Parts: sequence; structure tokens; C-alpha cells
Amino acid sequence: MNNAETDLIIEGAGCASCISKIEGALRRVPGVDTAEMNFAERTVHIVGRANEDALIGAVENAGYGARHQAPVSDDQLADEKEKADRAYYKRLMRSTVVGLALGIPLMIYSLVGGEMAVTSERQQAVWFGVGALTFAVMFFSGKHFYVGAWKSFVNHSANMDTLIALGTGTAWLYSMVVVLVPHLVPDLARHVYFEATAMIIGLINLGLALELRARGRTSEAIKRLIGLQPKTAKVVRDGKDVDAPIEDVVVGEHLRVRPGEKIPVDGEVLFGATTIDESMLTGEPMPVPKTKGDTVVAGTFNKSGSIVFSATRVGKETALAQIIGMVKRAQNSKPPIGRLADVISAYFVPSIMIVAVISALAWLNYGPEPAIAFAIVSATTVLIIACPCALGLATPMSVMVGVGKAAEAGVLIRNGEALQTASKITTMVLDKTGTITQGKPKITDVITTGAYREEDILKYAAGIEMHSEHPLAQAIVESAVERSIQVAGVTGFNAISGQGVEAIGPKGEALLFGNIKLMISKGVPLIDAVGKDVIATAQTLAAEAKTPMYFSVNGNLSGIVAVTDPIRSDSASAIKRLQDQGVRIVMITGDNRSTADAIAKQAGIGEVFSEVLPGHKADKIAELQNTGEIVGMTGDGINDAPALAKADVGFAIGSGTDVAIESADVTLMRGSLHGLADAIAVSKATLQNIKQNLFGAFIYNAAGIPVAAGILYPIFGLLLSPVIAGAAMAFSSLTVVTNANRLRLFKAMEH
Repeated sequence: MNNAETDLIIEGAGCASCISKIEGALRRVPGVDTAEMNFAERTVHIVGRANEDALIGAVENAGYGARHQAPVSDDQLADEKEKADRAYYKRLMRSTVVGLALGIPLMIYSLVGGEMAVTSERQQAVWFGVGALTFAVMFFSGKHFYVGAWKSFVNHSANMDTLIALGTGTAWLYSMVVVLVPHLVPDLARHVYFEATAMIIGLINLGLALELRARGRTSEAIKRLIGLQPKTAKVVRDGKDVDAPIEDVVVGEHLRVRPGEKIPVDGEVLFGATTIDESMLTGEPMPVPKTKGDTVVAGTFNKSGSIVFSATRVGKETALAQIIGMVKRAQNSKPPIGRLADVISAYFVPSIMIVAVISALAWLNYGPEPAIAFAIVSATTVLIIACPCALGLATPMSVMVGVGKAAEAGVLIRNGEALQTASKITTMVLDKTGTITQGKPKITDVITTGAYREEDILKYAAGIEMHSEHPLAQAIVESAVERSIQVAGVTGFNAISGQGVEAIGPKGEALLFGNIKLMISKGVPLIDAVGKDVIATAQTLAAEAKTPMYFSVNGNLSGIVAVTDPIRSDSASAIKRLQDQGVRIVMITGDNRSTADAIAKQAGIGEVFSEVLPGHKADKIAELQNTGEIVGMTGDGINDAPALAKADVGFAIGSGTDVAIESADVTLMRGSLHGLADAIAVSKATLQNIKQNLFGAFIYNAAGIPVAAGILYPIFGLLLSPVIAGAAMAFSSLTVVTNANRLRLFKAMEH
């Protein structure tokens, strides 16, 4: 049975400590490989063979609710989530209004000098009524806190709800004792705290509502990607254009797209010509011309012409659907720095409960009169101010915005670990062909001997290379076709890794075609038939950034074919950006030293690994890692797979559907190294934002808890009000979310 991916919507998770409890409960289910919760989205992604009912049961046994996330379209899912968030926001705002409607008048009454103590039977009756109203507030506006706290208690755990329930519940219970049996409480301690209970519940609900609003803005990148998907398509059926729902389009059907319309599914152009704006997927601003045989990608915008194309990928198979899925998975994942916060928060709530008890005991034993009132206030304030909501939001909010921001620039980051590691890269290894260069080589020179003409050499060379997918081989075949040269039929084809090819010609000739290593290993003299040393010629070609390929017939050197692959127009400027970011750049290639040095010089690269066999690229990565470097590797995602896997972060560079989306940690959707610089810039900005959030959350708790416990009282006579603590706790989460949303304003360097 293959591993399945399951998404559950979590209910009742209130703080960072919930994350580790839910993930831990799920990981203990037999068959579960991984379980990662996104606290910001209140969802959990599970990979494994476990039954869904068992997963939901595990979450419920941990004290939380869970329900299945139906396999609907991304568009429907976004709509449903938006409706659910709107409904939840309205509920939180109603709870806020009810809580503050009682809490604010009581607070004002207290501030203007109103009597908050019970000293007569009349006051007893009045405050009993207020206590009943406060209980109604607790039930209507704070019920979810108390239910969550009870579930946690039953499951022998504690969370944010526990702290709120203990704090507000203690304040209310103490106040009711003062009201009902005032004679049991010392005269100086007959103070009621109903305003604190109502205000705290109101303020925390307000904080959650504002956080929800701000949180909605973090997933705008996903919303924009989902919005690229058209809902209908014009399908050509029986010679007529029929508007059909996008879900009904099947592979092989013909679709028509007119100017100003979006491409509905991936396909191949059959008729017509146009230009298509692919910037929403690749970040590439220039429209791309499309004619017969070219591929088109769902979600891109048809600008100028009308085309008919054949559907090649539909539904979840389209490049856009894969991108949306990849971005979602990355937003759900945690960088290592986030896992540290989860571990700390797992022990945080129980520790705070102990601190609250110690604080209360200290006031009872050493505090001034009324000691019991001071003890209640300090314990309540500690419990309320210490809620680690901000801690739980610190990492996922930044990851959601950062990954989305990268996607807007055509950079797909696969997981949180890659996001964090990319910010630490010290050395970037760049493959030459198709990464620094255009990947579209052309023949520039054919050097012949007296025995063979140019046409003869190209005839044999094209015959040898016609079955190879290497860009240099394709350039030779294309050149022969362009010149209308009949390709020779060769047999006995044998590729020699890192050297070239040997084959047998139509008349039984022993043919060799490759680099100088192949000639030397096969004992071919590097002197042509008329006695001319060709090494000097080859060196001259290599110095011009051309790759010389030697051709031999029956052990005699018969000619040289020179191929060049020009560097991309923006490679040098992008490499300069990377170097300005403090990244050491190394080029790696199987090409000869002279050609590699010439390309490196044009690109502004000072270090080169040349003549490296494909299987040895990963060894070069390991050598750099052994010297303490954090190494990134950039290649085409397929031929460089071992090196990409070995690197600390692998970057696949390509464009549109040609790129192997799943082959690397980071995929650059456009064929420009500026995407690489953008990826590192976004990574650094995101990690910096996470650190700011974590620092803010930790410092807030570290500074707030001692003040709440009363450490300033002996020196300055200051004791923090539980209401102030409630407001501070509620708005600390909002601060973290707002800071994460600052990333939406981040712009990589213009280029």
C-alpha cells in the first residue's frame, strides 16, 4: 500500500503548545510517517498509510477536534475557507462586543474612583447581579476557552485555554466568594475583579479576531495563483466552440483561446500564432511567442492572437496545479528554527502554571495586606500574560508570506528547511550548460583534413549523435538538417561517459567522436592526415568559448567540430548580485579547461571545476562541504540530480513546464540566474522576519512574566493589572502577524 497524503482541519488549537501535542498524537498512530501542523492555518498534513478515522480519533483523544478536508478544487477550498473565516470572525467580534460591553463600564467605574469592594448588604446585592452578568459573558463569549481547558485537563495536558480559563475563572470565583460570604475574607481583601474577567475575555477575543483578519492577508499569493485558473474553457466539439466547465476537459481535446483570455489547461499549439504573458508563473516580464508545436501552460494570459491547442495535462496534472500544491506544502512545512519553538512551547504552559502558583504563594507568605488579593491578582496576571499564542504564530506566518512572495517571483521553495538553509549558503556551484549559458548550442566551425569534407564530417557526426539528448548532440543534428545533409546510418553505438561516442560507419569504419580524452584513450594521433598539429587550432577555438569535438575514422584524426553555447544575456549581472550577497560562485562543467575558463571569464566567475564527469559532480560538492562551506547547487534538475541531492540546497533552473518541479529543493520557473539571487534574498528576508517574531515573542514573555508576578512592586509599588495583561497578550499575536505581513512589501533588487 502506497503512502497517502491526508489533510485535516483542526478545531480547538489555541496556542503553540497545541502543535506538539497534535503532531505527537498523530505520529503515534501506526502507519503515520510524518505529521506537520500549520498553526496559522489550523490544518495538519499527514503522510502515511493510517486510516483517516484513526487519525481523527487520535486528535480527538488529545483533546482537540478534527474533520476531513474534502478533496475539492483549490478554488472551492479557498471559497469555503474564506466563508468559514468570515463566520468565525463575526462570532469572535460578537463575543468581543458582549465582553467589553460589561467590562468597559466596570473598568471606567473603577478608574473614576468607584467602590469595587463589598462593605454592605446593598453592595452585596449589586455585585451579585454583576457577577451573574459576568458569568453570562463567560458562557457566551468565553465558552470555547473553558471547553478547551476541560478537554486538555481530561487528556492530562495544558494549553492557552488552560491559562485563560484558570486566570479568568480564579478572578470570578474569588469575586463571588467575596460577594456571597464576605465575612470569610479580610476587610482589606473584599475587592471584586469582575471587570478583569469580562475585559480579559473581550480583549482576547478581539485579539483573535484581529489576528484572523491579518492572517488572511498572508495567503494572498496562493489566492492569486488559484485565481489564475479559469472556471470554463472553449472546447472545439463537432466543429463548434462549446463553453465547458474546466473539470470536464479531458486530455486530447482541442481548445480555442482568443486574445485577452487565459489558457485553461496545459497543451500543445495546433493552429495559430500568438504571444503569451507567463509572468504570473515564471516572473518573466516579456511575453513569449507561441506557434504550432509550442507548449502553453494553464493560467497564463493570451495577449495577441487566436490559437487552437490540444490538451496535454488537465486538472491536478497541470503545471499550475502542481505549483499551487508545492507552495501549499512548503507553507505547511517548518524550518528547523520553527521546530525549536514548538519544543519550547510544549513545556511552556505547565511551567507558567508552576510560576503562577509560586507567585501566589510568595504574595500569601511575604506580601502586604490584603495578601490573598495580591496573590489572586499576581497569579491571574501571570497566567494571562504568558499565553504563548505569539510564539506559535512566529514561524508559520513568516513562512507562509515568504514562500508566497517567492512564488510570485517564479521561485518555488519545496519546504521550510530549504527556505532556512538557502539563507546560509556560502558557496553556490553553477552548472555551465543551460544554467549560465542558454543551453542552445550552435556549430560555429568545422575544421577538415584532406581526406574528408565538411559535409562528410557532419553526416557521420549527426548519424552518431542523432539518438543522444545532449544539447551539443542536438546542435550537430540540427546543423546537418539545416544544410540538408543526408545523415549517415551508423551502428554499434557506444557512449563513453565523460569522453564521447564510438560507433561503426555504414562501410564498417571505426568512428570516434568526442573530446581529447577519447582520442588519447583510443590512441588516435593528434595530427591530421596532412601532418598538421591540431592542438593549437583546438586551443584557439576553446579560448573563444567554443567546445572543440574531435572526429576520428579508423584511428586517424579526420576533423574538429566546434560548438558554442553563448552565456545568457543576464548571467553576468545575476552572478554579480549573488557575489554582492556574499556568496562564493564556482562553475562546474564537463567541458575542457580552456572553454570553461573563457565562459567563466565572460560570466565574471573566478573559480572553475572543469572536465568533471557527470557522476563526479556530487564528489566536488562533497569536497566543498568538507571544508565547512554551506553549498548550493544549481543545475537542470535531471542530469545533475546526484549533485543537486548532495548539496545543502539544490536549485533546478528552467522555464515553464520544461522544469522538473519535484527534482530539487528550490525550482526556478524562469531560465535566469536572477531567480537564484531572488530566492536567496527572499530566504534571508524570511529568516530575519522569523527571528524578529521569535525574539519579540520570547522577550515579551520573558519580560512580562516577572512584572506580572510582582517583581517591581517592592521597588516601585507597581503591580500589573490582569486587564493590561489580557490586552498585551491579545495584541502580542497581532504584532507578530503584522510583522510577518511586512514581508509582503519585500522587493528583491530590481533587475
